[in-house]
Amino acid sequence: MKLLIAENYESLGKAAAHIVAQVVTAKPTAVLGLATGSTPIGMYRELARLHREEGVDFSRVTTFNLDEYVGLPPHHPQSYHTFMQEHFFRHVDIPLEQTNIPRGDAPDLQAECRRYEAAIAAAGGIDLQVLGIGGNGHIGFNEPGSDAETTTRIVELAQSTIKANARFFESIDEVPTKAVSMGIKTILAAKRIMLLASGEAKADAVRRMLEGEKTPDVPASLLQLHSDVTVIADKEAAALLSAETKNSGRLV
Repeated sequence: MKLLIAENYESLGKAAAHIVAQVVTAKPTAVLGLATGSTPIGMYRELARLHREEGVDFSRVTTFNLDEYVGLPPHHPQSYHTFMQEHFFRHVDIPLEQTNIPRGDAPDLQAECRRYEAAIAAAGGIDLQVLGIGGNGHIGFNEPGSDAETTTRIVELAQSTIKANARFFESIDEVPTKAVSMGIKTILAAKRIMLLASGEAKADAVRRMLEGEKTPDVPASLLQLHSDVTVIADKEAAALLSAETKNSGRLV
């Protein structure tokens, strides 16, 4: 895995956005896998600026989001449908019919998982998959214990994930306990992967991902199985890495 170390969160967002922009510029019909959460917001902000001020064109791009909470309709203020509209889609020229997010309120969730996998395949697969990382090493909502053969499915959220996401809700009791999530196999099928990590709360997970063994106990460590992964971590998230690992990275 290639490591880029950003001076701060703003630098991380800009570095990530420029990689996405390069992919879209080189292939205007690119298929992007997208993530939610606080970490990629800076990337989306910079992508909106690149579209507005430098003409980066998203009109032929197709997107697939990693996950959605079970039980939340698209219009719910804490749904990932709403998140993506607020932070990215409405700021660029991508047609909404080219955006894809799992339906957490689908009447048949198993059928929704199968439909989502089929839609990704029909689009030709994902060219660049953007990921965040949880404090327990999860990617998407693939919690510890998820193996490399999992595809889009319904997952039970770990208590640590529910607690971490409670800041987005009125109370922890309102946080959904399940989600529809791309699986590890789905993520690893992307042609290229970019993982973003920000803050000291992610430092141990980043260390275990980059320097630990490949294990379902740290789902992000399974990214070591992929041939083209770029990790962009700010200095706080990279704080626990060995000097050797840090020296192998590049400052951005």
